[in-house]
Amino acid sequence: MKDKRIVIVTGGTLGEWFRQELHEGDILVGSDRGALFLVEHGYKPHMALGDFDSVKEEEKDRIRAASQAFMDCDPIYKDLTDTEMAFEWALAQQPSHIVLLGALGTRFDHSLANVHLLRKGLEQGVTCKIVDASNEIIVIHQKTRILRGRYTHVSLLPLSLEVTGITLHGFQYPLHQATLQIGQSLGISNVLLEESGLIELATGLLLVVQSRD
Repeated sequence: MKDKRIVIVTGGTLGEWFRQELHEGDILVGSDRGALFLVEHGYKPHMALGDFDSVKEEEKDRIRAASQAFMDCDPIYKDLTDTEMAFEWALAQQPSHIVLLGALGTRFDHSLANVHLLRKGLEQGVTCKIVDASNEIIVIHQKTRILRGRYTHVSLLPLSLEVTGITLHGFQYPLHQATLQIGQSLGISNVLLEESGLIELATGLLLVVQSRD
């Protein structure tokens, strides 16, 4: 699956906006209720997996019938969240990109755990991002250019204890060889001055959150 994108649709906040995030040729993975969401919107998941404790038995049967592959597990004895199960499956396919939709929602614990999955993808050399109606989230560890697109703000937050050598080019509020530590809000709500901007850093893992109100 080299040079292929895998899109994981999981059980957080979803809406009609999800369609604009899909590309022709994407491999669609439905995680638990995310699989039902895909089926209800006319898509046939390449893989549906999870414990399916968020759907009714007849909905589970519908997902199984509509999916090219189906994998369920015992909800009591599994160690991974449904989203992490889907993410691990996706990584094993060795794609070039993984996109997570429905990874943010009312359960902050699940949302934060899903953000942490981006680090696992980075460690395996797979480009990963979380997207919802208002945000796009990536993790970087080296020089990265980002595009403004539909977003009005860019926030930088350390995912490691500290990130050093942060230098920004093309931003309203510049930084030069700055250090961000967990608990600091210095990197919140910056703005790109042009269509793209460059982020440089020396050490650490940096969350880049593009957002719009």
